[in-house]
Amino acid sequence: MGTEITMPDPTYRTPRRWPRFKLNVPVRLIASKGNKVLIVQGRGNELNEGGMEIFGGIELAPGEKFTIEFTAPYSSQPVRVRASVCDRRGYTYGVAFLLEDDEDRENASQIHAVLSGLGSRI
Repeated sequence: MGTEITMPDPTYRTPRRWPRFKLNVPVRLIASKGNKVLIVQGRGNELNEGGMEIFGGIELAPGEKFTIEFTAPYSSQPVRVRASVCDRRGYTYGVAFLLEDDEDRENASQIHAVLSGLGSRI
């Protein structure tokens, strides 16, 4: 009798920690590549308190750290947050916001405030 392998149920989805907000905002991706700093325009498509889905014409590898800057709808102040690539499909990246120091945590609180404002407008 051999080992039986079954495929996971395709309808099963891992619950997310935070709800996602669908949006389409311009973003700037700022990445250090060797001795250069690259700044690339892109689009942010989904946002939650822990991360964002972005599209940008830059080569980023899973685990690579960079900075995202964007202005959320109904907000006048840009948010600048450090992030790490979680996954990649072409030039679309799923990224997680970093919380490594006090500045990162302050930026995360700005995102929380932005999302609170968005939630009241949906």
